Amino acid sequence: MRPRRKARAGSSKTRKHTSFVRAVVRITAAIHVPVALAMTGGARLLGLDDAGLVGTALALVLFGLFPSRARRLFPDRPRSRWELHLVDEPYFAHFSAALGAAIPIALVSVLVPLVQLLGGRTIAFPFEATFFVYLFFLAVAAWGVFIRRRWVEEREIEVPIAGLPEAFDGYRIAHLSDLHVGGFTPRRVFEKWFARANAKKPDLVAVTGDMVTSGTAFHEDIAEVIGQLETKDGVIVAMGNHDYFGEGEPLVGLLRDKGAYVLRNEGLVIERNGQRLLIAGVDDNWSRRDNLEKALRLRDAEDTTVLLAHDPVMFEEARRAGVELTLSGHTHGGQVAMPFFAKKLSLAQLTHKHFLGLYREGESAVYVNAGLGTTGPPLRLGVPPEIAVLVLRAAPRHPKEARLASAG
Repeated sequence: MRPRRKARAGSSKTRKHTSFVRAVVRITAAIHVPVALAMTGGARLLGLDDAGLVGTALALVLFGLFPSRARRLFPDRPRSRWELHLVDEPYFAHFSAALGAAIPIALVSVLVPLVQLLGGRTIAFPFEATFFVYLFFLAVAAWGVFIRRRWVEEREIEVPIAGLPEAFDGYRIAHLSDLHVGGFTPRRVFEKWFARANAKKPDLVAVTGDMVTSGTAFHEDIAEVIGQLETKDGVIVAMGNHDYFGEGEPLVGLLRDKGAYVLRNEGLVIERNGQRLLIAGVDDNWSRRDNLEKALRLRDAEDTTVLLAHDPVMFEEARRAGVELTLSGHTHGGQVAMPFFAKKLSLAQLTHKHFLGLYREGESAVYVNAGLGTTGPPLRLGVPPEIAVLVLRAAPRHPKEARLASAG
């Protein structure tokens, strides 16, 4: 009976993966129909004969490249610099442009002839206009792929914590998340990230999961770089869902061999001048490995607790358990959002109540890091990658009473 149950579970997983792949291929095919119109417009502007045939052929070639590019993502594999910069990045800039331009091109294709009809003019399909729409989105996508995703912002945020022991007032935690080290972000890139984090002189480095995108090809690189960090209290790691897209156990072993603390429903007590700070970490909740109660079993009644939980959905449970500060990632802040309005117009807010930055509820807070890497197309717009340094500050447990006493 057990083997049959396993077989059915495996078959179900395979069917879901196959359905997902088919859906992505269909979407990719659909967005290349507007691309064919845009390419036809470009061919017409160049005065080429058989512009429709040329445009269709170009769209088919671009669509045909998709399977080979996508296959290299699952599992993620190393890429040479020329392949990354001359093939993959240009292709995914096009893919992102095609995705973004699909609806605007459809609207232009309908509205321009409609205006012509209402104005009593000869109806002519706006091929050239669709080409300029595609060019606009290609320029935006190229900015996001080649420049913005590499433009890392550094943030330092003070976090008042009620009842924080005086010995930990000013305690500095460098928070990194969603590295997605891989073909799009090779070792030479994330070595620079960690060097910048280390330059902030943190007491502790916290890494909240998704160190890889998929597979195991980059495990040794990740462990080597993390093992080189020198901080007072070390590097604390929590696992994310992508870390198990393949085999997660080798990564855990390598990180621990290099001296990192990988907290899988575990806690670590840091002591200074006889006072305690509990650092806890829950395992991946997507694969149902999380157990907050077990992660907090070292907590004493008076302990201030910092929890590493990859998915910020865990904050509600942590808040109910009295955890003062939760560090999360996972959302990438949406990865794409309206510039200057990421807090209000991010795609991540469709799935998460807490999706970017610092939130407070009562005496508990959660910081959701925008992450450093990317998933899907290697693109960031409106949500820059970040290195966050959280500075813990002691605050009274009952701030209202403290203000009344001060006023009296």
